[in-house]
Amino acid sequence: MIVTIVGAQLGDEGKGGIVDLYGEAADIVVRYQGGDNAGHTVVHGGEEYKLSLVPSGAIRGKTNVLGNGCVVNPRTLFDELDALCERGVDPDVRVARRAHVILPYHRVLDGIEETVKSEDDQEVGTTGRGIGPTYEDKAGRRGLRIGDLVDPEVLRERLEYVVPLNRALAEDVFGIAIEDADVDATGVDLETAFDVDALFEEYREYGRRLDEEGMLVDAGAFLADRLDDGEQIMFEGAQGTILDIDHGNYPYVTSSNPTAGGAAVGSGLSPGVVGGGEVIGVVKAYLSRVGSGPMPTELAGVEDDTPGYDGAADERAEELATYIREEGGEYGTVTGRPRRVGWLDLPMLRHATRTSGFTGLAANHVDTLAGLDEVKVARAYRLDGEELRTIPATVERWAECEPIYRSFDGWPDVDWDYVAEAGYDKLPENAQEYLEYVSSELETPIYVVGVGPGREQSVVLEHPF
Repeated sequence: MIVTIVGAQLGDEGKGGIVDLYGEAADIVVRYQGGDNAGHTVVHGGEEYKLSLVPSGAIRGKTNVLGNGCVVNPRTLFDELDALCERGVDPDVRVARRAHVILPYHRVLDGIEETVKSEDDQEVGTTGRGIGPTYEDKAGRRGLRIGDLVDPEVLRERLEYVVPLNRALAEDVFGIAIEDADVDATGVDLETAFDVDALFEEYREYGRRLDEEGMLVDAGAFLADRLDDGEQIMFEGAQGTILDIDHGNYPYVTSSNPTAGGAAVGSGLSPGVVGGGEVIGVVKAYLSRVGSGPMPTELAGVEDDTPGYDGAADERAEELATYIREEGGEYGTVTGRPRRVGWLDLPMLRHATRTSGFTGLAANHVDTLAGLDEVKVARAYRLDGEELRTIPATVERWAECEPIYRSFDGWPDVDWDYVAEAGYDKLPENAQEYLEYVSSELETPIYVVGVGPGREQSVVLEHPF
């Protein structure tokens, strides 16, 4: 049995919590794309764990796999593993030999390019973790894969080819004087980042540790064998549908496919196997995002992220945005940046439902909206005098969309722990009306309602396994 967890919006929907909630029935949890730009928060036993690369199943003691669609920073991987061990968690993590390696120069180039783009207000708002440049090297057929780290001869050969190319990009295209540089804004030593000998020694050691600790796998074959043995697999997507490189609001996207199709490509299992299971779309009860790009339902704005925002906003909208941001803890797990917030966007969710084929929904942060007199949902857009029920294909057209709202009466703040224990019927009636409207519009049942950050603070209607 396969269950795939997909972010239905712009990331930060609470996917890690849903993976953790349903993870007890899973034997294996698989990340199929992205890298240490994910930012998943899991609360277990009263303790909070912030993970950026290690799959969320690590907290439950499951087997965890970083699939071939991931880009892996070995420094981050071992830092997270060591930190978990220090807290009494003994994670079992396997890494696909076909996954690509993030190297220090990727982080340097990520920061340089974002700085250059910011001069023309074209920055994407990346995490600066080197994700995009690593996928660029992958697509350019010059990347290093995890399997290369265990073969010193291959590792040296690959580095001697690719490092001069990336150094030339930094020096000749972006005008960075590596010889005169010390440490860039990401904390990476620039000279060492482009030093073949230094990189060879460091990454050969990572390869040795991966090999000696039995972490290397052929992901597709490994997962297929476990399925044949009757084990249950959960795929954990990072980021969200509207950040998908193909289906998102390009160019304000990540460099991989968070949608359900990415689970097949990024794991080595067939689309039929993935599609034959459950696909759960994780939805925040409102909307949030970190970074630039259109967001038609945004309340107020965030300086340097919201296009055209100059700090001036409608006073009521500013109050609502501040309230939701503070109540929901809307600050990036990886970056710490304040997230932009807005009302729920149904055209976005219809697009997400179609691209991934959701069989169920997980609606999080319903408690965050408690206490508001009115809650709104964008049921459609108006563009050029016409009503649209899904998002346009280009960011330019999407930015021109005016949301058409449906308003709901708000619901009170209640004892959410009691609600989670007692069940769906104990949700405030107005919250039930709100959720049932969303479910009806998307023609997808609600599987779980999140009313707090802890695993036990969820109203579970369906168990996908």
